[in-house]
Amino acid sequence: MRFYVVTIFPDLFPGPLAEGVTGKALEAGKAEIIPVNLRDFAEDRHRTTDDTPYGGGPGMVMKPEPLFRAVEWVRETEGSRVPVVLLTPKGEPLRQERVVEIASGEAWILVSGRYRGVDERFREALVDCELSVGDFVLSGGEIPALALMDAAIRLLPGVLGNEDSADADSFANGLLGAPDYTKPPEYRGMKVPDVLLSGDHAKIAAWRRDRALETTRRRRPDLLEG
Repeated sequence: MRFYVVTIFPDLFPGPLAEGVTGKALEAGKAEIIPVNLRDFAEDRHRTTDDTPYGGGPGMVMKPEPLFRAVEWVRETEGSRVPVVLLTPKGEPLRQERVVEIASGEAWILVSGRYRGVDERFREALVDCELSVGDFVLSGGEIPALALMDAAIRLLPGVLGNEDSADADSFANGLLGAPDYTKPPEYRGMKVPDVLLSGDHAKIAAWRRDRALETTRRRRPDLLEG
C-alpha cells in the first residue's frame, strides 16, 4: 500500500516508521510512504502555502491552490481517484475499525494541516475523511499521520511476526487488552496469576476475557455502551 503525505515538512517522513516492524515492512515493499512537499505546488516565488483568514482573527489558513494541485498530482500519478484523509482536530476520532479499513486500501493521500487549518473549499471539494487522534491540538497533522500509518502498516499481511498478534490488541474486539505477564513467574514478591501457568487454554482464554472486560469497564466504560 502507498501513503502520499501532503506536508510542508517532508523530511519528517518516514521518521520513526523507518524502525521496527514498520521499517521492515517499508524495506520489504509491503508499504511505501511518499512525502509530497506542498510548497512545490505553490504559485508564487516565495512558495507560499498559507495566508490570513477572511473575516480577521489570529493565525493563518492553508491556501486552497497548493492543496488542490498536490491532490490532483497524486491522482494523476496513480491514475485513479485516491481518497483523501485530512488529519485535523475537527475530525472523527480515529478508531481501530477505521484503521482496518485504511489497511485494506491500496493508496491514500494524508493531508497534514497546519496553523488554523485548511481552506474550507478544499475540505468540501476533495476531502473524503477527517480524522483526529484525540481531543487536543498539535502543531500540525504530521504526528497524527505517522500514528495512522503505523497503526495501518502493522495490520498488513506478514508485517507482524505472529499473525494472531493483532487479534489480541486492545480495541481489536471492542475491548481493552487483558493484563500481560512474562518470565520470571515471581518478581519482588509479585506472582504471575496461577491460571496463566496452568496450561489450560480454555481457562486462560476465559481469564483473559474476564480481565479485558474488567479493565475496559474500569478505564473506558464508554466502549461498553450498548
